[in-house]
Amino acid sequence: MTEATQEPTEAITVEVQPPLVGIVDTPVTPEEFKAAFRNHAAGVALITADPGTGPAALTATSVFSVSAVPPILVFSLSDLSSSAPAIRESETVVVHLLDQDHLELAVLGATSGVDRFADTSKWERLPTGEPVFKGVPTWIRAQITDLVPVGASTLVVATAVEVHEERTVETPLVYHNRSWHGLGEHSRIQPND
Repeated sequence: MTEATQEPTEAITVEVQPPLVGIVDTPVTPEEFKAAFRNHAAGVALITADPGTGPAALTATSVFSVSAVPPILVFSLSDLSSSAPAIRESETVVVHLLDQDHLELAVLGATSGVDRFADTSKWERLPTGEPVFKGVPTWIRAQITDLVPVGASTLVVATAVEVHEERTVETPLVYHNRSWHGLGEHSRIQPND
């Protein structure tokens, strides 16, 4: 019987690079970056909140779902927005997913220097206190779970705690190349098989 010998193995060293943190040098200018995203259509939402100091609202085209289990959504909040401080201080938000019939709400949330809640016939408070605009086909009440500073913005991470759907959105509102658009049957295309 022979005894098997095992040759010593050579140690392999792997250098792990830390993740990039902070600002990365890039040849892309802010103007180039904005121009590229003007060509990317995005759904339109109105975000409302009240941290206890009065209602706040803003229009966002950065809302998207991240996970269904648990139900998590995110959106970007510009530090330049007058509503940013109130939303960052809030525990919850209401994300109104707008259709083309609610273009006036998108414009209202995107207009600076106006009282977005002056017409009290258009909104009400939920039993939990958040402001909600009437007649919007779908809205989601969400609890803010994380605020992530990113450049001159804050990424808001929120968990859905209530979904209200009055009706199916037939004509979603989208923003593309600095213009509002309504999607519908007229804009449907079929892929080639």
